[in-house]
Amino acid sequence: MIKTKTSPEPKTQTKYFEGIGRRKTAVARVRIYEDGKNKVFSVNGKDLKQYFPQPKLQAIAESPLLKTELSKTINVSVKIKGGGVNAQAEAIRHGLSRAIIHFNQSLRPTLKSLGFLKRD
Repeated sequence: MIKTKTSPEPKTQTKYFEGIGRRKTAVARVRIYEDGKNKVFSVNGKDLKQYFPQPKLQAIAESPLLKTELSKTINVSVKIKGGGVNAQAEAIRHGLSRAIIHFNQSLRPTLKSLGFLKRD
């Protein structure tokens, strides 16, 4: 699903791809933006490393980017609610995988073989 977001400045739109991820009662709305300048991964307005201080949870959340080698060119923005921290990290992985598929359909077999497209 391709959407455009209008910023407060006139005539400026940012193209993003969105995916919804779920795990138990955690729901993550993930948006990815193409931007080669700097890597941003924010969760509920905080940096990923601030939101998930444990490296294991950071690795779970970032794994689709690392496996598809998109970590240098994609910015990620996540809104998440519900569940525990582990379920939230896995919901982010699920939503990020779905957003990546909207971004590039040819990466679907890779993500599917890793099991990132399964809800539970």
